Amino acid sequence: MPSFVFILITVPVICQKMSLKKIFLLLVVICTVSLLLHKRDYLTWYKESFHVDCPVRLNSPPCQKPKHTNIVFLKTHKTASTTMQNLLFRFGELNNLTVALPIQACGHQFCYPRSFNTQFVHPHTLPANVITNHMRFNKTALQHLMPNDTIYITILREPVSMFESLFTYYSRHCESFRRVPNGSLEVFLNRPYNYYRPLEYDSSYAHNCLTFDLGGDKDWPANDVSYAQAFAAELDQVFSLVMISEYFDESLVLLRHLLSWNLEDILYVKLNMRTEDSKKSVAPDLLAKIRAWNSIDSYLYEYFNATLWRKLSEFGLVHVEREVQLLRDAQERLMKTCFGREEPLFRSTGEIKRKDLRPWKPNEKVDIVGYDLPSNISREAQKLCLKYIMPEISYTEALLRSQSLRHSQSKRKSSQKPSVPQPPTHTLQPRHSHVSHNQQPASPAKGHSSVTGPKSILNPKSIPKQVVITKSKPKSSHTKA
Repeated sequence: MPSFVFILITVPVICQKMSLKKIFLLLVVICTVSLLLHKRDYLTWYKESFHVDCPVRLNSPPCQKPKHTNIVFLKTHKTASTTMQNLLFRFGELNNLTVALPIQACGHQFCYPRSFNTQFVHPHTLPANVITNHMRFNKTALQHLMPNDTIYITILREPVSMFESLFTYYSRHCESFRRVPNGSLEVFLNRPYNYYRPLEYDSSYAHNCLTFDLGGDKDWPANDVSYAQAFAAELDQVFSLVMISEYFDESLVLLRHLLSWNLEDILYVKLNMRTEDSKKSVAPDLLAKIRAWNSIDSYLYEYFNATLWRKLSEFGLVHVEREVQLLRDAQERLMKTCFGREEPLFRSTGEIKRKDLRPWKPNEKVDIVGYDLPSNISREAQKLCLKYIMPEISYTEALLRSQSLRHSQSKRKSSQKPSVPQPPTHTLQPRHSHVSHNQQPASPAKGHSSVTGPKSILNPKSIPKQVVITKSKPKSSHTKA
């Protein structure tokens, strides 16, 4: 209203001294300014609600902020975590980052199921920007290893489908499962303590596996709900984003904005899925038994599923839906580029021609989906798509080779520089723990496996003495299957 009054007062005065053409132009300018002033509040609301200042483009991060590159992804078992790991490996390579990888004695995992220790990290992969291979979470050790601005992320899966996947996948590698007659999930759940031994190697797969991976006590009494509540609250303080595998694309939308990444940075191909005939249906009467047996996992899932949807609601569900569709459209284009079709042609392990593209097969009763690239796609497409479909073990080995080569080249260049005498200085404790090639991982202190210190709820019970690091065929723990 004030702007309209101003127009009524000033226009007659000005018009006396101006031609008709100038008067017309002046009126256009005044009306435009008045309209903008009137619509200012509406435009501000629209901008905030729909993030029009942060348009989604394939090659630009949200709001043009620098991409965040220091990341810990706690890779949990059978939760679609291998797909996320592959995404992070590709991001690390594309942006010339250093990905922390395990020493040879640990295989392709950080000596899981032992609590993570900086001595498990290969010295050629330090100082690290990204760490994502399987480990048992140890907040204190990771904070010592990673930069101060590191963002912590993990992923969870609904406990019933996850436990069926664990039971089938590790039926030949987990003693608690091996004891069960005929490999029957129902028999195990009817009397789990007849088969479960909490101190055995790999017992973590058989009871509250998510809790164990996250550094908690998998065998805490189920009737003490206060432990699960305190544990979830502490994890909520550590992890900036807990993804949910059932809502993988929605989780990726939040991840993209949390890290200021491009849309192309979150493209993926599903990895390490079981073939359909390797999956077993769970009888309705077993659902409650699985949740009760994995009561802490069940609490964590309900807690962080609700947390995810609260974050999605705060972000704006309409906006999330729009970005999910953009992601899926880009996925379709990727599939056509790599496979010449909207969906890739799934192949069982034995059908894949290239050995380095064959995912690890846990036993003769379980087959894992993999991919071959068509021979008629361009060389450029071959190079691009190869990394999307590369299994965890092959990719870990390839990254270690490339980063070791980079380490050697850097060391050679530094040795060629003329030395400059330096005055004596006090030796400071390094931020990163470097390990020699022949150094074996140090065993954790007897009776302790600290995660966040003695007062933390994340501080688990002692690591079993029976845990021995071997160099036998690695057990691959992969994506949702």
